[in-house]
Amino acid sequence: MVVQQLVARQCLPAVVRAAQVIRDAFLAGHKLLLCGNGGSAADCQHVAAEVVSRLRSDLDRPGLPAVALTTDTSFLTAFANDCGYDGVFARQLQALGQGGDVLLAISTSGRSTNVVLAVKAARTASVPTIGLFGEGGTLEREVDVPITVPSRNTQVVQECMLSIEHAICELVEESLFGDLRPSVTGVVS
Repeated sequence: MVVQQLVARQCLPAVVRAAQVIRDAFLAGHKLLLCGNGGSAADCQHVAAEVVSRLRSDLDRPGLPAVALTTDTSFLTAFANDCGYDGVFARQLQALGQGGDVLLAISTSGRSTNVVLAVKAARTASVPTIGLFGEGGTLEREVDVPITVPSRNTQVVQECMLSIEHAICELVEESLFGDLRPSVTGVVS
């Protein structure tokens, strides 16, 4: 509970900034790319699903372009087998990322090698980067918008990450489609 309270106080400006960066990319016709391992890979898929589909059930909005780089098992296993696992996200970013897209890099430790290399590939491709991670890793210094959960306890970091991810999605939806929300009377305002 203490960490969640710290997140609410310390991370809010970065969460708002991350939502602005993602919103601006969507407004300019770009997409959101996401990468991470294990539970963070699941978070990537969760966030991409919320962005493409919707977060709020009372908001009927168009889909937005988001791709979890964690989902193509044929590519992941082929590349990891042939070239090693460290470059799996960087290679996808090189192939799929275009200047103006945004990379959301998720790592509970803040130091996953393949996520660090993806951030470096993003920088080369003029893709702005947002990082979501626990404290103590190197990624905090590598990304454009760092969101650092003030803990090194994996389960606590992951619990906080879900709230942060939903907050980012909700801020993006509200800023782009808030006018599509039904009013109290059921009429779109």
